[in-house]
Amino acid sequence: MIWKAVRHCPLFFIVLVSLLIIGLTSCILTSKLNSFTFLNFYHCPFLDLFFSYYTFMGDGIMCLFTSIVLFFLKKKKLALALLLAFLSSGIIVQILKKLLNEPRPSLYFEQIGFKYSYFINGIQKLHSASFPSGHSASAFAMCIVIALYFKDKRVSVLCLLLALFASYSRIYLAHHFLPDVMVGALIGSVSGLLTYYFVWRSAGLYTNVNTDFKGIMK
Repeated sequence: MIWKAVRHCPLFFIVLVSLLIIGLTSCILTSKLNSFTFLNFYHCPFLDLFFSYYTFMGDGIMCLFTSIVLFFLKKKKLALALLLAFLSSGIIVQILKKLLNEPRPSLYFEQIGFKYSYFINGIQKLHSASFPSGHSASAFAMCIVIALYFKDKRVSVLCLLLALFASYSRIYLAHHFLPDVMVGALIGSVSGLLTYYFVWRSAGLYTNVNTDFKGIMK
């Protein structure tokens, strides 16, 4: 039944799986310091400001707010799926954070004596519980659920881009390393897919709801 849901968005999942494979392979082949510095080769005032605010797209408050809005728009099953995807991915992330308690970039750089010059003024330096990234997990959990619900290429592309930018913001702001983000994205993707399956399976609603998106766009 999960495969039936995935078949509605084949291109989306091909791109998603490809990105996950590339990202996770990069984590295996390169050190977290090298991948971090490679992804942070360029900073500017505009991007500093943009990512300082955009990072909240992966925040738990955003997930809750989106679920509440959808509930009042009478998209109750979508709201429930988003909420459950956020909660399930969040629980997994928090368990791993407590068990592993990996240092954040700022503390790790101090430990190894690495000079990093792109810390952004006004952004709090976090020190512990780096692995995995909760923001990345939340962003991809929402991305999967919404893409599966609307089954529209425009929506799925937009959701994927939003999730990618939210995840990258965590590296740009020096809150996470690439492995933190990639594992968070994997957890969120699996949680979103399973949650969508169980919510719609329990309701017996494995039908194409593409018309919902068309109605919204009118």
